[in-house]
Amino acid sequence: MRRNTPDLDTLRARLLPWIAVAILFGTAVAAHAQQARVVEIATRPGVTQRFLYLAPEKPKAAAVLFPGGQGDLQIMPDGSVARQKGNFLVRSRELFVEQGIAVAVVGPPSDRQNLAGFRQTRDHVEDIGAVIDWLRREAHVPVWLVGTSRGTLSAAYISTQLQRGNGADGVVLTSTVLAQSKNTREGIVLDLALERIDIPVLVVHHKQDGCRVCPISEVPRLMNKLTAAPRKEFLAVEGGISEGDPCEAFAYHGYNGIEREVVAKIAAWLVH
Repeated sequence: MRRNTPDLDTLRARLLPWIAVAILFGTAVAAHAQQARVVEIATRPGVTQRFLYLAPEKPKAAAVLFPGGQGDLQIMPDGSVARQKGNFLVRSRELFVEQGIAVAVVGPPSDRQNLAGFRQTRDHVEDIGAVIDWLRREAHVPVWLVGTSRGTLSAAYISTQLQRGNGADGVVLTSTVLAQSKNTREGIVLDLALERIDIPVLVVHHKQDGCRVCPISEVPRLMNKLTAAPRKEFLAVEGGISEGDPCEAFAYHGYNGIEREVVAKIAAWLVH
């Protein structure tokens, strides 16, 4: 049986609308896609801080992103990341850019292999203070600190040390470390002088986060200690997929499957 095959003009007529949509979609994506830059700045004497910088054409705000774990990203000269690729903030960096947020994904400084035992130190504060200053000069927008899991120790501690006008314009804590682990001597966010944080604070937590050091039941204590924050909010999210270790990036702890939704809510709060 012979099929009726459309002629060339008919095919063109059918395809043109889809081609137009594809072109428009490609243009929109291209508008968001930015070439990542590896930036290395001098901080302390003889020390440099490397970070991965991505930005939209006209940023609404900027954010320093602190991954969890040991923070040993190993940012390569070509802009790739050798370790912790799956971390929530690392894998979501381009989603922030799509929301109009310029981001600096930070790794350890040149005198360290990782951030273990370093997050609550004066040197870390000095290094990130230099990154904040660089972002302000580069993007000319407010700068926020955004941490996830152990990265919340960095974001929160730095916010207790650099007060309003000398540090960031606000801080976001996602999957905050609120209970002590037997496997590390690092502290927890609840033990910090949170009453010294005098900038806006957004706390984000998954309702089903099963990580033993990030119990959602302790979030009210965290919120109550933020007595000097001019604006604060707790955002509890749900949904997504949980795979593997409950403290790892592809469990509820890392917002697996709802990254776009969570980033959009964070970005909306930043530019409120």
